[in-house]
Amino acid sequence: YLANQRMGTACTKTMGEVAGTGKKPWRQKGTGRARAGSFQSPLWRGGGVVFGPKPRDFGKKVSKATKQLALRKALSERLKSGDVVVVEDIRLSSPKTKEFVALLGALAVEGTALVVASAGDKNLALASRNVPQVELATSDSLNTYQVLRFDKLLFTRGAFEKLEQRLAG
Repeated sequence: YLANQRMGTACTKTMGEVAGTGKKPWRQKGTGRARAGSFQSPLWRGGGVVFGPKPRDFGKKVSKATKQLALRKALSERLKSGDVVVVEDIRLSSPKTKEFVALLGALAVEGTALVVASAGDKNLALASRNVPQVELATSDSLNTYQVLRFDKLLFTRGAFEKLEQRLAG
C-alpha cells in the first residue's frame, strides 16, 4: 500500500542526455594528458551520472482475493484485541468539532482513531475533519492499512453490518 503511494519521479541525466558537443576534448596522443573521449564523461564535472535513478512505478499488484483476506485477518485481530468499538449511530445536531470530541471522550476513545460511518453524513464529516489523529472512512472504502494504522476503530452499526456483507461475499 505504501509502495503504491511513492511518486517515483527521481531522475538524473546519463552521459547521453547531458547537454554538450560530441567532439573529442583533445587528440588521443601527443599531448601528455590522459586520453579523453567526451566532455559528458561521468568522471568529469558536469558529466552524466552512471546508473542514476530514473522515473519508475513502485506499485505492486495485489489481487482482490488477497486484499479481502488481509482485511478480514486484520479486522479479526483488532476484534480479538478489543480495539473495535461499535455504536448504534453517531448523530450530531450540528457540524461542531467540540460536540464530536465530547462524543469520543464519552466513548473512551484515546490515541488515534478511525471512525467508520455510512456515507453521506455531512455533519459528521465536517465535525471530524479538524480533529488531530482522527480520520473518517466509509465501510466501502475501508482498507487494511487504515485498520492497522489506528489505535481504535469506531464503527456505526450500519457501517459494521455493511462491512460484514462486503467481506462475506
